[in-house]
Amino acid sequence: MRDEIIPVATERHRDDMERRIAGIWRDVLGTGDAGTFLELHGQSISAVRIVARIEDELGLDVDVAVLFDDPDLPAFIDAVLAAPADRD
Repeated sequence: MRDEIIPVATERHRDDMERRIAGIWRDVLGTGDAGTFLELHGQSISAVRIVARIEDELGLDVDVAVLFDDPDLPAFIDAVLAAPADRD
């Protein structure tokens, strides 16, 4: 089995996406990234706001239920980046 080579551009794109998702998380929750969504006092309205901004700004479909699985920021970023891109 051979190792998959990831192009540098793809790594840079992922880094940029991670940074942008983290910025949305921090902006909506009004806090840093230490803790899970619920520990940071995330509520349904903040979940909807985070998901809507990611969809609008990044073109990614995210199920709002992901936030109620109570991820921390790195786990949420992984879930977002695993979601298919919006094709509309």
